[in-house]
Amino acid sequence: MLIAPAFSEAQRMETEILFEDGVVITEDLLVEYGYDYYSDEEVALYLYVFRELPANYLTKNEAYDLGWNSSKGNLWQVAYGLCIGGDKFGNREGLLPDAYDRQWYEADVNYEGGYRGSERILFSNDGLIYVTYDHYETFTLLYEGWYGDFLNLYRYPEDTYTNYLYDENYIEPYIELFGE
Repeated sequence: MLIAPAFSEAQRMETEILFEDGVVITEDLLVEYGYDYYSDEEVALYLYVFRELPANYLTKNEAYDLGWNSSKGNLWQVAYGLCIGGDKFGNREGLLPDAYDRQWYEADVNYEGGYRGSERILFSNDGLIYVTYDHYETFTLLYEGWYGDFLNLYRYPEDTYTNYLYDENYIEPYIELFGE
């Protein structure tokens, strides 16, 4: 069963996000590129804007290589402060939307060491970001589409995480959000 979206398209477009020099500020959150984040809200916003997980995430294989044993719940004993994330999620039950070439990934959120909890962010390669608090029983849509897509703003160059104005018709909103 899917829960109703957390944000409608209109609400998402009205949400003011300030993004400059790798720092993202909303009314309630501040995330910066390259830093560690744990909460569902921060990780989802980070994914939405930067299109990748925060610095404190590693895949299951990377964790195993460091000595992690999921049955022992010892991740923070072998890799303190890190979280599991970035592995493919199969969506075998078909509860998340399917589309041609869509791939789903998962990441633990609100993790505080020990055994992995039931809370996950599920994100797709085409910008859908969901959260589950009950280990895949229900999902809440947090973001639909990557940040900048609705303003035709794109990051360039990729390694600096700056905004690039793609369409001159959007010069006024760009200046209002990010300054001259």
